Amino acid sequence: MASPRLETYCCPNRDAATQLVMNFQPEVFCGVCIGSASISLLLTILQLLPKKGQSPRKMPKASSSSTILLLISICDILGGLGMIFRSSVWLGFPGFIANISVVNGTDVWPSTFCVGSAMWIQLLYSAGFWWLFCYAVDSYLVVRRSAGLSTIVLYHMMTWGLAVMLCVEGIALLYYPSLSSCENGLEHAIPHYITTYAPLLLVLVANPILFRRTVSAVASLLKGRQGIYTENERRLGTEIQMRFFKIMLVFVICWSSNIINETLLFYLEMQPDINEMPLKNIRSAALITWIIMGVLNPMQGFLFTLAFYGWTGWRVDLKWRKREIPWESMSSSTAGENAFPSPVNYQSNIHDSKKISTTDSQQTDEAISMLSEGNTSSDERMTRSSPIYQGW
Repeated sequence: MASPRLETYCCPNRDAATQLVMNFQPEVFCGVCIGSASISLLLTILQLLPKKGQSPRKMPKASSSSTILLLISICDILGGLGMIFRSSVWLGFPGFIANISVVNGTDVWPSTFCVGSAMWIQLLYSAGFWWLFCYAVDSYLVVRRSAGLSTIVLYHMMTWGLAVMLCVEGIALLYYPSLSSCENGLEHAIPHYITTYAPLLLVLVANPILFRRTVSAVASLLKGRQGIYTENERRLGTEIQMRFFKIMLVFVICWSSNIINETLLFYLEMQPDINEMPLKNIRSAALITWIIMGVLNPMQGFLFTLAFYGWTGWRVDLKWRKREIPWESMSSSTAGENAFPSPVNYQSNIHDSKKISTTDSQQTDEAISMLSEGNTSSDERMTRSSPIYQGW
């Protein structure tokens, strides 16, 4: 799981609340993390692999949105690997981990492992949060026709730059002036928690607003494409709205327990003695949400692939060949002359003047397709309602 408590535990003089959750059934907790992360890792990779039975099609260059979705999955995969490695060492070498608690110990490797593994997990999931925010921004810019593959460079600079800067800053403030003297007051811990949860809260607040504005812009695009708002357009707009809803639902499910747990632990830290009997229910709630975090945080990778692409099936095609990748966009294929198979009497029933679609119509189709990529039914309806298919 990804929590700033992982870095706090590396302090030999850690606070009582961190001690409470980290010492609660550590073998069971690490086993839960390994199991959840392993399942999510395998299913995520299975989702992304090409499948048998998918007809290869000539695809356009990937859109920025599809690239962002893939990068989110990669961050989840690498973060899950960090959880598996950290929990495996924790279970396999308990004596090695016990040296973390030794103040002024001569062996620096336990503390180095503790800090390094915690930073790896935190950095990857923080980068995933920033990429998810970039996806919301890019979706809005796409329908406003202000985004493209060129903007992916700016997203890389913003995502990795902010993720590294906040992670390093939070760790430096937490461990200042040295690892043995950290957590000597909330002035060390609070900046670390702020830098950790800032991107998470940004996604919770900003993404729904951006998604809502994107859905409104999509409705305007669909109405303006042919001057009418048919059932197909309405259904396509609803599917895009449902896709955004699924993304936010997965995010809330996987990370709301972190916010609840952190609130409870901070409340316990404010108490003179967290072991008092009136605080029993709060301690129990904190421990329960701690275990829930170990289950849900690693599962984000797989659940996101379901929200992005739907279930892609079990039949994996491991033969290397140039073929369509499931997350590629169906966008600019309308620009090609043979992009879509024509109906039986298509060529005989249209005039030559109706074979050329306007640039504005193509851009509209591309924008809508980028938002609905990975959804076969949406792509098929997009094809049928596109000007080229109808013989504009």
